[in-house]
This record gives sequence, structure tokens and C-alpha cells, in this order.
Amino acid sequence: MRSIASRMSVMSGEGALSVFARAKELEAQGRSIIHLELGEPDFHPGQSVIDSAARALAEGKDRYCNVIGVPALRQKIAAYLARTRSIQVLPDNIVIAPGCKIALFQSMMALLEPGDEVLYPNPGFPGYPSISLGLGAVPVPYTLSARNQLQPDPDEVASKITRRTRMLLTNSPGNPTGTVYTDAVQRALAELAVKHDLWVLSDEIYARIIYGGEYLSMLRYPGMAERTLIIDGFSKSFAMTGWRLGYTVAPPEVVPALSLMVVNTYTCVAEFTQYAAIEALRDPEGNTPRMVAEFARRRDQFARDLNRVPGFRCLPPDGAFYAWVEITGTGISAEELCRILLEDAGVAAIPGAAFGSSGKDFIRFSFASSMATLQEAVERIQKVSSAWQATAVR
Repeated sequence: MRSIASRMSVMSGEGALSVFARAKELEAQGRSIIHLELGEPDFHPGQSVIDSAARALAEGKDRYCNVIGVPALRQKIAAYLARTRSIQVLPDNIVIAPGCKIALFQSMMALLEPGDEVLYPNPGFPGYPSISLGLGAVPVPYTLSARNQLQPDPDEVASKITRRTRMLLTNSPGNPTGTVYTDAVQRALAELAVKHDLWVLSDEIYARIIYGGEYLSMLRYPGMAERTLIIDGFSKSFAMTGWRLGYTVAPPEVVPALSLMVVNTYTCVAEFTQYAAIEALRDPEGNTPRMVAEFARRRDQFARDLNRVPGFRCLPPDGAFYAWVEITGTGISAEELCRILLEDAGVAAIPGAAFGSSGKDFIRFSFASSMATLQEAVERIQKVSSAWQATAVR
């Protein structure tokens, strides 16, 4: 009898998309829903980016193109990384992909064997363990604990390294916590990677969205250039979610494997979008700094407002655009709380366990919505908080 491949049974979806689907069902019934579940900026690319895409189409840039990406874009990304992260990479070591998930997937597929162990942050992006399992690898979580300011504990990471450990995944700033790893933590992780000869997959998709200080890429640490792959893209920092543009920065010996993956999957990324990405990196209108400044304003106000909700505790994140709210003080589970918020208040949020077992006492809100929308969301939450106020402790 015909059957679906067994690898599909061990992979998982994303909690954010499940909540989004239910929220859309309620909207179809005429309900007003405030969407704080998806990590999608409410901004759009600047006019110069849109004009660049239109111009590229008009000039016939809608053909097959270089498998690993238009050379001009790869050169521009290399210059961009030098300018914004103080790292030196060669254009030939950059592979363009139709989104960061594909970049992540093909990097892991190129480097992992069945049975290899992959260290990943918990709570963290659900794709990390799902892709690992789908490839026959073994995901091994390391904890981002509130007791440790949601930073990785290098001692815990070290204790979980075995002879089968092949890859360390890092994500700074992180989804869902907004944690920006400290220099000391990253340096310690880099030393572990060198000591145990591990590949490091550094998910830096939120690198431009930080609220103070200089961003430190994993590639900056000694011994990391030959073992680190950076995953980044245009969805978050440039508000280009639907354009599906990501890229991998890889050591030179990995690039041929990634190129082979491209040939056997998507052939190349749409040429005209790549030319638009060049304009996005130029950012003549200053769209990214303006967007980050607005996110900072929302972060400060939203965290203050959430902390006035009975049983909520929210520390302002250092990066990304997520409010990671501890809800143990409500006396009810995160799943039940999110059900009440969606069904009764019309506010869509994600239970923290969707990002791993260490998130079970939290819920995640995206504050990539307007200030007025965020304020209305908190007003709605306050109105239904009577459902748990009787058991809430501060």
C-alpha cells in the first residue's frame, strides 16, 4: 500500500501559523481580530526598492540567472556585512535562496548525516528541531532560562556535547525571546565549537533589529570563519517578507554543496527580486533605521502596558520585535490563556510551548503592528483578564 515517507511524521508545523489559521476562521465569521501572532513587519519596502523591481522587469531581468545568485547582489551583501557587522566575507561564499527557511534547510541537509546531534536553543524557532528530525538527525535542546536572562548557558551546552554532536545552532537576536547573546556567551560558544570541531549555524535574520549596542556576529570570533554558516535575509530588516529572499554565507568548501542543492531544487532565485534587493541594501531613504526606531518606541510602550495586565511579566527585549511574556502569575496555562485571548478578546498570540518545552510558562506577542493596534490589544486583554484575575499573583 502506498504511504507517505516516514520522515514527514517526525516533522512539525509552526504554532504561529496554526493560530493564524484559527484567527482567519474567526474573521470569516465577522469577528474583529488583532493579529499579534505573526512575525511580519507592518512596513513595506521603500519606493526605490519597488521602482528597482519594476525597472528590472522592464529591462528583461526575468530569466534564469546565476545559480548561487546575481554577482552584483552577492557583492553588495558582502559590502553590507562589512559595514553593518564588521565581518569580511567574499561574494563567492554567498548563496542566495528564496527565503531563509530554504537557506536553513539546505545548509543543514548539506552538513548533517543521520544520527548526528544538533544543539539548538529552547525556546527557539520551531524549524530547528523539525528540520533536524526530517534529515534523520537528533535535535538536542539547550535552555534559554529566565533565571539566566534568556541567555544560553555555555556550561549546559558543553555538558550536552557528545561524540555525535556535529552542529551548534545559534539565533541572536532570537525568536521568540528577543534575546541578544552577550559577547561573553558567544565567545564561550565559539570556543566550544572550535574545541569539539563543530559546524555553527548562526541565524542572524534579526541582526539589524537591536535596541542599543553593536551587533556581534558569530563569524567575528577566533576559529569561526572555517566552521560558521550565517543565515540571513530581507524579510525582517527590510520588511520584504513576501519577496522571499534569503542567503547563506558559508565557508568556501561548503558552497559547492549548497550550489548542488540549488540545482536540484529551485534552480535560481527570481532575477528581478535580486536587483530590488540591491536597492534595499543601499537603503537611500533610511527605511531600516526608521523602522527599527519605531519598533523601539513600540517595544517600550507595549512592555509597560503588558506589565499592567494582572499576572503578566514582560521584560523589554534587546532585539527582534517579540514580547516574551511570563504568565505563571495568571494561574492558568499558556494554552488556555491564548484561547481566551483569541476567542473572547480577539487578540491572537502564541503559547510559548510552540517554541519548545522551556517556553511553557510564556506567551509570545509580535509588536510589529502600529502603536494604536498594540494599545487596543492591551485594552481588550484587560477586559477579559477577569477570567484569571481571581487566581493571579503579582
